Amino acid sequence: MTDVFTAENSPGGPSNSGLTIAVAGAEFGWGSTGKLCAVMAELRRSAPVPLRFIGLASRLSRTLLAAHGVDQWYDVATDDREAVAEVARHENVAAGLVVLEGPAASSLEAVGVPTVFVDSLPFLWTRSDLPSLPLDASVYCAQRCIELEPHSRDLLAAVSNLQWVEAVVLENTGTQGAETSNSSPTAAPFQRALVSFGGLRSPTLTDWTSYPRVVLPATLNALERAGFSAVHVAGNLPREFPWESVRASHPMDGASMKVTYGPLPHAEFLRHVSEADVLLASPGLTTLLEAGARSTPVVCLPPQNLSQIFNGRFHSRAVGADTRVRWPDDVFSEETVLRDRTASEEAVLRLIYGGISAAAKSPDRAETAVGAGVLAALERAQAGADWSGLARGVGGGGARQVAGHVLALALPTSGAVSG
Repeated sequence: MTDVFTAENSPGGPSNSGLTIAVAGAEFGWGSTGKLCAVMAELRRSAPVPLRFIGLASRLSRTLLAAHGVDQWYDVATDDREAVAEVARHENVAAGLVVLEGPAASSLEAVGVPTVFVDSLPFLWTRSDLPSLPLDASVYCAQRCIELEPHSRDLLAAVSNLQWVEAVVLENTGTQGAETSNSSPTAAPFQRALVSFGGLRSPTLTDWTSYPRVVLPATLNALERAGFSAVHVAGNLPREFPWESVRASHPMDGASMKVTYGPLPHAEFLRHVSEADVLLASPGLTTLLEAGARSTPVVCLPPQNLSQIFNGRFHSRAVGADTRVRWPDDVFSEETVLRDRTASEEAVLRLIYGGISAAAKSPDRAETAVGAGVLAALERAQAGADWSGLARGVGGGGARQVAGHVLALALPTSGAVSG
C-alpha cells in the first residue's frame, strides 16, 4: 500500500475543532487549481464553522494553493482506495471537493466520504470516457457551457445527482464587475501583453516543451512586429524549456520590447489580466472566463488539447469575434480531430500531441504560420468585441453554488446549498 503519511505541511493529526474537507484536482493544467482556489475561498467565507483542508496528490496545485491554507498534503495515488481510506480515517474527513479528478472522487465515495465532483468540461466526454467519470458522486456539479451536443446530454443523463452550476471562477465573476459590452474598436494600439501557457503537464505527454518551443517564439516575434512595448510570459512552462535561446532573442531589457518571464500566483495573475491591453493564452476555459469577467481582449493561441479546441470556438461565438490562432493542417486539422467523437479523449490527444511533437522537431514552418496567425488575430482583437460575452453567457456564481453543496454534505442539517 502507498505510504499515506508521506505528507507535507503541518505535522499529522486532525484539528480538534471544525470540519475537515479533502480536496483534489486533475494533474493537467492550472484550471483545476483555479477552481479549487475559488471554491475554497467561498467555503472559508460562508462556512458557519472553522474548516480544515487536506489535499490528495495534486502536486501541481500545491504552490498555487499555499495561500489558501491547505493544512496537509498526502502523496497518495487517487485510485488507491485503501490509502485514501486511511487518510480519510486519520483526518476524520467530513466531505470531499474534487475538480476533474474522477478517481479521487470515486475513492472518497467508496470509503464513505460524501463528495462534490466539479466537471468543468461536460461538453468534452464521450461514452468511452464513462469509466473515468464518478457518475455516482454525492453531487456532480457540471459547469454551464455555451453548447452541449446531444451525445453529451445523453451521457450526463447517467449521473445520479447532476447539478448545473455557473462558471467556477475567483472574484469579479460573470456580470459582476464585467463590462456589459466592449465591442467598439480600441482607441489606442495595444502596447502591453500578457502571454499565458497553461495545461502543458498532461500525464500522457512525454515532452512538455513541444508546444511552447513552437508557439512562444512565434508569439513573441509577432508581438514585437506589432509594436508592443511590454510583455510578461506566465504559466506552467517546464524547467526543461530552452529558455536561453528565447531570452537571447527577446531580452528583458530589449530596445523595442521588454519581456519578463515567470509564473504568477493566482491573485497576481488576475491583476496582470486586468491591466494588460490583451491576453494571449492557450485557451484554457478558466483563463478565458477570468479574462471575460474583466473584459480583457483575448487572442486564443493554438489549442494544445481537445478541450481547448472547443474553448476557443465557444469564446469566439460568445464574444462575436474570431481571435483564434489555428495550427497549419500539417500539424493537425481541428475538423479532422472533431469529425469522429466516438474515440476517447486519450485517443484524440495522441493525434494532437503527435502533430505538435513533430512540428517542434522542425519548427520553422509551424512558427511562421503561428506568427502570421497571431498578427491577424491581434488585428481582429484591436477592432473590438464583446469581451465579457463568455463570462456573461455562463454566469459567475459557480464557486458559491459548489461551496453550498460541499457544506450541505459536511453539515447535512444546515441546509447550506446556495442557489
